[in-house]
Amino acid sequence: MNGWSALDRFLRTDPRDVGCAEAMRLLHVYAELVASGFPAEQRYPGIAAHLRACGPCGEDFEGLLAAVRDGAD
Repeated sequence: MNGWSALDRFLRTDPRDVGCAEAMRLLHVYAELVASGFPAEQRYPGIAAHLRACGPCGEDFEGLLAAVRDGAD
């Protein structure tokens, strides 16, 4: 891995990406919307963009979504 691959990843970042802090701040709201069938990506496109780009945040979202769905059953 070299500096070019890191630069390439940075340049491919979706400008709507809100970053980890903002995504984590609203992750519970986003998960509730997804679990209820609401088009959360339309309401929060910056969070959706971040979850596609950030593996750790995406994993947190998947875990939270599973918990929300289990709680609804």
